[in-house]
Amino acid sequence: MSRGFFITFEGGEGAGKSTQVRRLADHLRALGHDPVLTREPGGSPGAEAIRDIVLNGPPERWSPVTEALLMYAARRDHIERVIRPALQSGKVVICDRFADSTRAYQGAGGQVDARLIDTLEACVLEDLKPDLTLILDLPVEKGLSRALSRGGGEDRFEAKGAAFHQRLRQAFLDIAAADPARCLVLAADRTPEAVGADIIAAVGQRIELADV
Repeated sequence: MSRGFFITFEGGEGAGKSTQVRRLADHLRALGHDPVLTREPGGSPGAEAIRDIVLNGPPERWSPVTEALLMYAARRDHIERVIRPALQSGKVVICDRFADSTRAYQGAGGQVDARLIDTLEACVLEDLKPDLTLILDLPVEKGLSRALSRGGGEDRFEAKGAAFHQRLRQAFLDIAAADPARCLVLAADRTPEAVGADIIAAVGQRIELADV
């Protein structure tokens, strides 16, 4: 076994990503794998410190361009300290959000110039790309209702308004359409069991091909 397998979960607020990340990890452990679970922004000590300042406070605390720069600073540390070492040791890495979220949230949602995001992505990611991206999709109103009902902090993005969230939902669908070999869109307005079954089927096919 050489390189591991990199799975990312994407989607709007309240899509159920965290639940499905845990379900998939449990399934892989039952099959004898030892997956690495991580998240963005965050995943390493330095990136978690950046997460705290990005996700908390009023919606206007940072401009979208500043958010993008902070996200990619966190992402670089995360890649260097967690993701690349895990993949190089042959692990399955499951990440709750990755670079597609910056394209959706700061790019489409915040209307940051795509050329800036392209440049940041090329410099920070280099040759790293997810093997499989699972995009959980559901209507914006339903997702925001779910997200707001769970309470807690880290709610800067939930407070940005429905128009912002409509733009990022469409961005995720556009990302999937542009890269169908990597991305799979799953309807998230179903039971966790139904969504999870589709995820396990998709991952099982890909990991078997990757010989992880």
